[in-house]
Amino acid sequence: MSRAFIKEAEDQDRDDADALQDDAEQLLAGVKNYITPAGLERLRDEHARLARIERPKVVETVHWAAGNGDRSENGDYLYGKKRLHEIDRRIRYLTKRIEIAIPVDPDQQKNRDQVFFGATVIYVDGRDSEHEVTIVGVDEANLEAGRVSWVSPIARALLKAYEGDKVKLRTPPARRRSR
Repeated sequence: MSRAFIKEAEDQDRDDADALQDDAEQLLAGVKNYITPAGLERLRDEHARLARIERPKVVETVHWAAGNGDRSENGDYLYGKKRLHEIDRRIRYLTKRIEIAIPVDPDQQKNRDQVFFGATVIYVDGRDSEHEVTIVGVDEANLEAGRVSWVSPIARALLKAYEGDKVKLRTPPARRRSR
């Protein structure tokens, strides 16, 4: 296999990953980055772990592997370089998200009669299934853990509702199905 072919494949992988990153940033463009203090702390912890622990270890491995001769067939070197790019990309993403973060402490909410950012809500859907969700920031959302983003359709329907209110989930026009 020629070196040019390997280089081209690496460049394509990098371009694909950068395109995905750009897409993710465009999706979030113009949306305020509200986040709970705990969520912001998790982002900062991940950033610090990547920058202070993981990245230096990978750099050391790549440096060691580069000294072993032919880099084109050196798995440690090739994997290390790929992992280094992934770490650097994630660090850049986290840095941007932390810079624009707007911490909102749900414990400081005075009006507890309405659904607000950070609230945990129990609702019943149209099939009489009960669900419990906590409304959090985009970077904290995890449906399996019951945390939904404040920009999600369910959170938008619930925000500012009162206990006992019936809310209607509106699907965006682009997603409506015609019959």
